[in-house]
Amino acid sequence: MPAIVVEGLERAFDEVLAVQGVDLEVDEGEIYGFLGPNGAGKTTIVRMLTTLLLPTGGRATVAGHDVVREARAVRESIGVALQEAALDPLMTGRELIRLQATLQGIPSGEGRRRADDLLDRVDLAAAADRRVGTYSGGMQRRLDLAAALVHEPRVLFLDEPTTGLDPVSRKTIWEEVRALNDEGTTVFLTTQYLEEADQLADNVGIIDNGRIVAEGTPESLKAEVGNPHIQLQLEEGSIAEAEKICARIGKLLPPKDGKTMLVEVANGAADIPRVVRALDGAGVEVGALELVQPSLDDVFVAKTGYHLEQEDEEGAASEPVET
Repeated sequence: MPAIVVEGLERAFDEVLAVQGVDLEVDEGEIYGFLGPNGAGKTTIVRMLTTLLLPTGGRATVAGHDVVREARAVRESIGVALQEAALDPLMTGRELIRLQATLQGIPSGEGRRRADDLLDRVDLAAAADRRVGTYSGGMQRRLDLAAALVHEPRVLFLDEPTTGLDPVSRKTIWEEVRALNDEGTTVFLTTQYLEEADQLADNVGIIDNGRIVAEGTPESLKAEVGNPHIQLQLEEGSIAEAEKICARIGKLLPPKDGKTMLVEVANGAADIPRVVRALDGAGVEVGALELVQPSLDDVFVAKTGYHLEQEDEEGAASEPVET
C-alpha cells in the first residue's frame, strides 16, 4: 500500500486557490522531494497531509488513513518537522524530548531511553542539558527532527528542514534523512533547493502556483530536458548582441542574470568552438564558458519558464495563511 495518496487536493483561502487539484502518490520506504519556490503551495499541502489544515476539495490518505475522517490515526502514524520549530527556549534539549515522549503516551522509562538515543543520534548529546534558547539554528533543527522521531513514525514530513542553515548543518540533516530512510521510514521532503532534491529524493514533484507541473525520478526528469547547454559569462551590455549570434546556433534559455547567457546545444562540447568563434568574430568578449549537463534547474525552467534559485533570491510571495 502506498504511504501517501493524494487525489484532486485543493485548498482555497478566501478567493485565492493556493492548491489546485494536486494528485500524487508516495510509495512506502521512499524519499519524495517536493520542489518549488516560496508561495508555490508546498507548505499548504504539508499542513493538509499532517491534519493541521482541512482541504477544501479532493482527498488524501497517509499511512492508509484519511486525513479528514481519520485525523487521529494519521497523527499517530506520522512525524512532523515544520519550517518554524516550536521549541520552548527555556527547556533543555533532554527535557523537551522527554516531554514529547510523554505527550505520545510512551512510558517514562522508555521515554528517557528514547530521548537519550535520539539526542545521541542527532549529535546533541553534549548539549542535551543546555537550554534550547542557547542552541544554534542547525542544532534547533536537529532537535526538532529528534522530537518528530520519538514515537517511531511510519511517515516523516520535513518542511524545508535546511532553509537558512550553513553547509555543515545542511549536510548533517541530509545524512540523518538518508539513515532514517535506510531503516524504512518514508520521507516527504519539501525544499526549494535543487541540490537537496537531486541528492536525496527517489522521486521529485515540481510544484508551481499550486499545481504539479512535473513528476518523476531526478534522472528521468533531467533526461526529458534532453540536450546540455553552454553557460557564458559576458561583459555587461553585450548580452543582446550575443543572443542574436547564439540564437543561430542553439536554443536560448532564460538567463539567470544580466551577465550570464545560456544556450542549449544539440552536439554538446562539439558546439563550443562554433559558439566561441562566432562571438569572437562579432567582438563579444567571453569572461568564462562552461558546458552544463541537464539539471533539475533545467527541468524547472522548461516547466515554469523561470529559474527556481533566481526566484528565491528575488523573494517570492508567502503562501496564504488561514485566519
